[in-house]
Amino acid sequence: MHNKVVFRVARSLDRLGLPTLRFNFRGTGLSEGAHDRGRGEQDDVRAALDFLAAEFPRVPLLVAGFSFGCWVGLRVGCADARVIELIGLGAPVNDSDFSYLSSCEKPRLLIQGEEDPYGSPAKLKVLVESFPEAVRRETQIVVVPAAGHFFAGALDQVDRAVTDWLMALHPNLRGK
Repeated sequence: MHNKVVFRVARSLDRLGLPTLRFNFRGTGLSEGAHDRGRGEQDDVRAALDFLAAEFPRVPLLVAGFSFGCWVGLRVGCADARVIELIGLGAPVNDSDFSYLSSCEKPRLLIQGEEDPYGSPAKLKVLVESFPEAVRRETQIVVVPAAGHFFAGALDQVDRAVTDWLMALHPNLRGK
């Protein structure tokens, strides 16, 4: 919740006037519980979505997740009808199964560092190319040159990618 990628994306979304909620998964930081290898963490995402939906009724939701949060969050976001768009950052495609995205026709932005040791941009592109055409059309990949997993020195490019993508989908966003 407190790493620079999550903070910067939350700030980008907030600047566009979108409700945002950052949270720690179970067993992280001061959160109760223990890490559950993605199973229980899906319930954490669902609880966060329930909270946002109660606080902002009738507002379509977006899920943005980084690294492990990308793997878990996008899975839940694909299945939840309240979620209309997805943003994945630093997808750990080298050792995690993202095949569930192949049946998810929601618009999504995938941002990957060119030198991410956990998620090869080439492997991410092969994954997306394996999707049915309707799903591929809904997927935009942005590879940040020379960036690693945490996008050190390139967070401005992450901010620009998120902002540009959302403003293209929703020209009425307030973009400060």
